[in-house]
Amino acid sequence: MENVSAVHVFGNDSLNGTLDFVAPGAMARTLNFIMIGCVFVTMVSLGCTMEIARIKAHIVKPKGVAIALLAQYGIMPLTAFSLAKAFQLPEMASVVVLICGCSPGGLLSNMSSLFIKGDMNLSIVMTTFSTVLALGMMPLLLFIYCQGFEGIQDAIPYKDIALSLLIILIPCGIGILINHYRPKYSNFITKAGLILSSVVMSVVVTLNTLKMKTDLAGLTTSILAVAALMPIIGYTFGYLLSRLLRLSQTESRTVSMETGCQNGQLCLALVSLLFPPEVIGALLVFPLIYVLSQLCWAVLLVLLFRTHQYFTQRNKGAYQAANPEMQEVGTLEKIS
Repeated sequence: MENVSAVHVFGNDSLNGTLDFVAPGAMARTLNFIMIGCVFVTMVSLGCTMEIARIKAHIVKPKGVAIALLAQYGIMPLTAFSLAKAFQLPEMASVVVLICGCSPGGLLSNMSSLFIKGDMNLSIVMTTFSTVLALGMMPLLLFIYCQGFEGIQDAIPYKDIALSLLIILIPCGIGILINHYRPKYSNFITKAGLILSSVVMSVVVTLNTLKMKTDLAGLTTSILAVAALMPIIGYTFGYLLSRLLRLSQTESRTVSMETGCQNGQLCLALVSLLFPPEVIGALLVFPLIYVLSQLCWAVLLVLLFRTHQYFTQRNKGAYQAANPEMQEVGTLEKIS
């Protein structure tokens, strides 16, 4: 496989002298800097959901976070690797899938945990830790799993990825400081930042696609199948692993959401900035399709959970109504 990796925007002008980082033209440069701005806004928003007190509490009792991180960086990279092998994806497609599978959690996992009545403290702390650990874990996991594909071991700019992740921790830290010293602004920044970055990144991908006249038919059914299967595998095995290791139902639902949801904006930014549009082609939109798949599965799981909860509570209420003695027991329990 041709060496397809490009350089980080803050680094050299080319990698191994093969490809320039920025495609010729003012439009390409503008789109790249807009992408960088979007990542900055996204990470500030993510930082605004993190609280220092919560982080300290889970450091003291790290069981839940440890299991969650095991699921995040154990299940998803292996899932990405296995699906790429099973569907015999081309080299470049395998690289993109692996980058998405090795990415940390994001805001979508926090929102999904909220709607599924998960442990929000665990959700936010897990996102915090997975984002920080991504600095080392993401390049390491990409290096390990790329050994299973011929021709792509040297295609991924590991140092550039590490540098990119190091740089994005700066706005994340800014968000944490805002939430600590000016918490009244955190909620607005989180919501506005998520909406703004999602919309702008979608526009950037669309413009890049039109600029390169990318043939979206290049997104084969195999690639679409991988995007559809990755989240539900993450949700399922994240939950099963948590229950196996004796986490509570609430904690297990949280780990499930955190495992199946990756930071879509970060995936898109890395893919867009590390590889030129003429190399990445139609695969540029894969992270967006992957995020859409995460969202669809999350909505389905939330609906199933809420439906189950509704009928469980209704049946419990009907049983107590039919058994006055049970009502008395319940009343005495509340009093005691």
